Amino acid sequence: MRKVILYIASSLDGFIAKPNDDLSFLSIVERPGEDYGYADFVSGVDTVIVGRKTYDWVLKNWEFPHSQRKTYVVTHASRPDEGNISFYSGDLVELVAQLKSAPGKNIFCDGGAQIVNELLRNDLIDEFIISIIPILVGDGVRLFARSELEQKLELISVKNFESGLVQLHYERMRKGIV
Repeated sequence: MRKVILYIASSLDGFIAKPNDDLSFLSIVERPGEDYGYADFVSGVDTVIVGRKTYDWVLKNWEFPHSQRKTYVVTHASRPDEGNISFYSGDLVELVAQLKSAPGKNIFCDGGAQIVNELLRNDLIDEFIISIIPILVGDGVRLFARSELEQKLELISVKNFESGLVQLHYERMRKGIV
């Protein structure tokens, strides 16, 4: 069965973006030839789910890296598809159920926070790969919203890199496992 995998970077204090959806702090760990396992990860993915704010910021500041994969940009506004990119304004839970029931590789959740938290509320993220960037940004968009939601996770691996980035890989524990 296909998995939904959150692969995302966060500041040490838990922010995935600074105010105004600014992702520029991610560049402090850029190193020539170092992709932090990204190429291996995306080789097992054929579908991407991303929020509209994240998509627009990346498109404005960088080249969109997922244009070769089926991508669903979750938005409230209807927009025409652009190649492999579909602008989806329907029910996110229904979309994920359809994707998981179809054959294919894993599904990459690339943010933003509203998408992540909606998937969490509905227990739809199977794995979490979170790269901790060695910076405190103080304010911005929190990766995880404050809630009473509790999910137990099992640590799969921890990798530390020369840049100071630490990558945590967790798998959601299935209900009934203590």
